[in-house]
Amino acid sequence: MPFDATFESLTTFECPDWFRDAKLGIWSHWGPQSVPRYGDWYARNMYREGSDQYRYHLRTYGHPSEFGYKDVVQLWKAERFDPYDLMDRFVAAGARYFVAQAVHHDNFFNYESTVNRWNSVKVGPGKDILALWKAAATERGLPFGITEHLGAALGWMAVNKGSDKQGPYAGVPYDGTDPANRDLYLDNSRYQQDTEVPDPWYCDDPEWHRHWLEAVTEMIDRYQPDLLYSDGPLPFGEADYTPGLRAVSQLYNTSARIHGTNRAVYQQKDRRPEVSAVGVMDIERSQTPGIHPSPWQTDTSVGDWFYNVRDVYKTARHVIEMLVDIVSKNGNLLLNIPQLPDGTLDAECTQLLDDLGAWTSVCGEGIYGTRPFRVFGEGPSSVTIDGFTEDRVSWTSSDFRFTTRANTLYAFQMAWPDDGRAVIRSLTGDAVRTVRLLGYGPVPFEQAHGILVVQLPATPPLDVANCLAVDLQAD
Repeated sequence: MPFDATFESLTTFECPDWFRDAKLGIWSHWGPQSVPRYGDWYARNMYREGSDQYRYHLRTYGHPSEFGYKDVVQLWKAERFDPYDLMDRFVAAGARYFVAQAVHHDNFFNYESTVNRWNSVKVGPGKDILALWKAAATERGLPFGITEHLGAALGWMAVNKGSDKQGPYAGVPYDGTDPANRDLYLDNSRYQQDTEVPDPWYCDDPEWHRHWLEAVTEMIDRYQPDLLYSDGPLPFGEADYTPGLRAVSQLYNTSARIHGTNRAVYQQKDRRPEVSAVGVMDIERSQTPGIHPSPWQTDTSVGDWFYNVRDVYKTARHVIEMLVDIVSKNGNLLLNIPQLPDGTLDAECTQLLDDLGAWTSVCGEGIYGTRPFRVFGEGPSSVTIDGFTEDRVSWTSSDFRFTTRANTLYAFQMAWPDDGRAVIRSLTGDAVRTVRLLGYGPVPFEQAHGILVVQLPATPPLDVANCLAVDLQAD
């Protein structure tokens, strides 16, 4: 039965098994804002006098009255972009789905659009980036998703209508005031404000809402994604038949026509159950404190969202610890690997993927296709749940994170013990039959009064989050 663009209809959504089983996705958060190699929100901050990116732009390219974002996008060539080679790397790292950015807040589309002439086929690379990504993902058997960040663009881009307040260019209008490029820079002077985060994030403009829906419908119709992510809450508002609900129903009905039943997932960032029930809740650079009753996702990046030469990347150890903690709470991890403007990865990101793949090749048994245990873990340590905080946890050998499949409990020991033992206290009422250390083999154990004590080998198989497969006696 087709989905209607109403909460009553869309909250009948059931998360498809492919997403629940996948656990780890790789994201290409990539576009012309990677060209300067100076980080996220470049298309906005280059017009914010006094910001780091403004100063960098002024000293590298010239003043934004003379060399603006319309000129930056021309420099994006993606000349070494090889989606098949990259997809092989992502699969080897353990990715079970792949997601590509369709459009960021910069209003530049990464595909051949009939809605917007500022797109990667007509300007810059001369390539349909989304089509190339999808072909590579499909050939490697990965579900393919897209992200759209367009809803915020109207207010986000409004700073390009301003001018410097001091210095040699004081009062000289930025190039966003040129009507020749209004379809990139948008009719948004009424939303101009020089604040770090624009407010309102979603502008109350019916014409803009119509444009957003037209663009997102085009993305869905052209690429039939298995996943669609909106960067923010459901656009625009919570009444039935709003643009957001219309897009979600289009996504699900398109998938159902192709597959016989819906296998697509919609993601947005409103955590209220009555809103997130239309799809899967996404939490940017954070997570839930415990097991969430429905599948959910953390999206994060190894470093900045767009390539940034100033970045200090997360280590593979940090990423693995995050993955284990998130999966134990019924979540997935969507990880952005920043790409250089030419489409390649730097040596550090390549090494991180190799290290992640070495770990998943051993411990993937305890990740993919698993479900939460009755508790997500035990021990004194936990992640900090505070906005965009992602500090690495100082784990101890008493910290475990659990997953299950059938009668097997997977217990990830978050730090290797000095005394060579793993002591698990959460198995009251569970009789243990055998214990394996993944990457090693069977290990001796004792169980008394619900406490499992496992004798570990002298040397750990891995240097992070080793996993015990505990075979429990069936009820």
